Amino acid sequence: MPARRCAGAGRARRSGRGAVRDRTGRAAPGSGAMAAAPAPAPAASPRSFSAAEVRARCAQGACLVSCRRRLYDLSGFVRLHPGGEQLLRRRAGTDVSAALDGPPHRHSDNARRWLEQYYVGEMEPGEEQSPAKPVDEQAVGAATQASAQMDPRCKTVDVEKDLVDWQKPLLWQVGYLGEKYDEWVHQPVDRPIRLFHSDFFESLSKTAWYVVFMVWTPVVLYLSWVSYTSLAQGNTRLFSSFTTEYSIPIHKYYFPFIFLLGMFLWSLLEYLIHRFVFHMKPPASNYYLITLHFLLHGQHHKSPFDSSRLVFPPVPASLVIGFFYGILQLLLPEVLGLSVFVGGLCGYVVYDMMHYYLHYGSPKKGTYLYGLKAYHVKHHFEHQKSGFGITTRFWDHPFGTLIPEETFEKKD
Repeated sequence: MPARRCAGAGRARRSGRGAVRDRTGRAAPGSGAMAAAPAPAPAASPRSFSAAEVRARCAQGACLVSCRRRLYDLSGFVRLHPGGEQLLRRRAGTDVSAALDGPPHRHSDNARRWLEQYYVGEMEPGEEQSPAKPVDEQAVGAATQASAQMDPRCKTVDVEKDLVDWQKPLLWQVGYLGEKYDEWVHQPVDRPIRLFHSDFFESLSKTAWYVVFMVWTPVVLYLSWVSYTSLAQGNTRLFSSFTTEYSIPIHKYYFPFIFLLGMFLWSLLEYLIHRFVFHMKPPASNYYLITLHFLLHGQHHKSPFDSSRLVFPPVPASLVIGFFYGILQLLLPEVLGLSVFVGGLCGYVVYDMMHYYLHYGSPKKGTYLYGLKAYHVKHHFEHQKSGFGITTRFWDHPFGTLIPEETFEKKD
């Protein structure tokens, strides 16, 4: 795995004219400026927590865990954790150093970096929390004597000193990242994203999950009724444009099977769009393709738990849906094409609802959705070049993009 750059102090971002400047607009050191920016104020010392205080806060419902002496408040993340809320709740008030390395799962570099966003302070010396499960005594002793320094694999995401200015819309900034864009966009952060300067366009880019259901479910029901009643008239025949003698009549009883065919075809389309459109790698020199990629999908990978950007807004969705409707009308008889289309539209609604649930739901362990949630989170945090199925892993098998099962070999 290539080494990842830390979004730490000293980073400067590109301005629209290519000059490297800091957040205040002054030229950054080394950029040819006549005057250097003033030295930053010294960082405040981290707060110290006693074991008794941590236990008291956990008893009140908070979820605080430690990694050696570093303390994290995961109260706002428990429902989003792919292993389930109860797993984190059971570890509240304990040291999770061993759990990060597994078994059964070794957390990725991005997961460790993500953890650093919830850092709140240090445990007081001599009051380190107990590990959540028995581990080797030598490992425990080493962890107890470890300094308060961060695990070298954990790289803090400092949104105030990132490659972009988070106080401004990101859409017009990311194109200047060039070769750094692909690495930057796949280092997720837990914060909302603003894309546009205009409040109107910004509102069009955001959608609550239930809007998709409210807008498209009535359309699916109405078109299903139209398709069924049209087939019931007995005038629809397959291959009738080529031959009348050997054309095949399409009865109304075929509608459920045609509908399911549409949903199946959508699952393939879902995979192909996700892999070849959403995960295209834009050329580092092309500002516009980088910007387009970030608008289509990059912003979702940068902020995977931004609840307002997990489903497709109805306005642009209607344009894409209309395009595929036209394709089906050209390829198939009118009613048959409509029947396939409405099945595909239903598949899209299921996809968007499931995608939201995989990010914000807390499925029961052992269920299909539990496994799918863990699979999708792996796609976001570690396997961005595989695991493109959302509603199903089926198409990852024939296309060779299935995320491999983790084989655990514990490191020293």
